[in-house]
Amino acid sequence: MHFPALKKLPPQARIALGLTVLFAPMAGLAMESPHVNRSTPPAVRTLLNRLDEAPPQPVRMETVWKGADVDGDGASDFANPTGAAPREHDAFGNGAFGARRDGGSRQHEGVDYVAVAGQAAKAPMSGYVTKIGYAYADAPDLRFVEITNPALGYVARAFYVDPDVEVGQTIRLGQVIGHVASLQKHYPGITDHVHLEVIKPGGRRINAAALIQPKLVAAA
Repeated sequence: MHFPALKKLPPQARIALGLTVLFAPMAGLAMESPHVNRSTPPAVRTLLNRLDEAPPQPVRMETVWKGADVDGDGASDFANPTGAAPREHDAFGNGAFGARRDGGSRQHEGVDYVAVAGQAAKAPMSGYVTKIGYAYADAPDLRFVEITNPALGYVARAFYVDPDVEVGQTIRLGQVIGHVASLQKHYPGITDHVHLEVIKPGGRRINAAALIQPKLVAAA
């Protein structure tokens, strides 16, 4: 197609007119959606728009308890009997292993894991129930469950548990062995807990908190 009138225009004007014709469609697109990059694939644009619209959500963390693997088979050999942290200081002392008792005349031989009276108490170790006894001679309502693992050579005793198991019964790690008893009748105001003792081969009691460690993980 020929436009005779264009030939009468000076060269500079013809160049300016040509550039206007070339870039006019692009300018129109930019005016319609000035913020959109037309070279971006639609799926990517949609994702970017969603990221712009939705603020990032904070990650909620929770504490899980990881038991030590003493036999090296890649699986935990110990578990927290209540799922809660060790008892901190209250009017009756501290629940940590080795804490002072009776004015310093003796040391605490276990770790007290905080609990709510009536909640399930779980097996701190796999094995067999080898004894169900009394925590104190004058308190028949406060008992303990003893579990022995012949393969590991360890013994675990969970105190202040109303047992749902029997002597000789096979126990799996984390299995419910009973329910937590209230200590308020004997120690009014104390933090209810399960007192856990772990005994190594040879008979020495060791710190259960060194075998059962807390770990922060992202909540599901």
